[in-house]
Amino acid sequence: MPSTAITGGVAPGGLVTLPGVYRPQADTRLLAEALSHEELGPTTEVMEIGTGTGDLALRAAHAGARVTAVDVSWPAVAAARLNALRRRLPLRVLHGDFATRARGRRFDLVLANPPYVPSPQARLPSRGAARAWDAGPDGRAIIDRICTSAPALLRPGGTLLMVHSAMCGATATLELLGRAGMTARVTERARVPWGPVLRSRRAWLVGQGLADAHGEWEELVIIRAQYA
Repeated sequence: MPSTAITGGVAPGGLVTLPGVYRPQADTRLLAEALSHEELGPTTEVMEIGTGTGDLALRAAHAGARVTAVDVSWPAVAAARLNALRRRLPLRVLHGDFATRARGRRFDLVLANPPYVPSPQARLPSRGAARAWDAGPDGRAIIDRICTSAPALLRPGGTLLMVHSAMCGATATLELLGRAGMTARVTERARVPWGPVLRSRRAWLVGQGLADAHGEWEELVIIRAQYA
């Protein structure tokens, strides 16, 4: 995540956020751009993993899709529901783990902006704002779960759109999706400045070989994968 914008208020785009909820930032905007290239309509079933304020889910709903948004954070669920009401858009917002809440259902499109910041702590946080970004020592704790779960979430011909830091290894994501039977590629890249979280972990990231000692730029990637 580019920064730790977690305070309550109004996020860019007029979305209401709550304390502890990740606000739309560069990664959200990059994924929104990728979403704009997808064909959506009344018969399109979409799921967003880790909806936060609901920004991406609401974009899909505005395009006419039937959207289910999932988040492990109750404040995020509340924020997404509130924003759906404010926008007068139909949005099903569920609390809990994405794999559990999607069990028995398949979608045409799955959107994911998962936690992807490498953390010195192996155990994922169970509460607090850090749940939106901390993802284990290699940043892949949630990314890997999404990759292996994608075939069970998608209908034949369905698409996964996921954003994460290149620091986590885009090649590893492509290989894991390929082993899961998906055809995957990087469709977009963007360079963004480090936020407070990465800056606070500079020494550790450098020691892990995940960052340059003098760099303060992060590359974000969009992974697009299709299930045959």
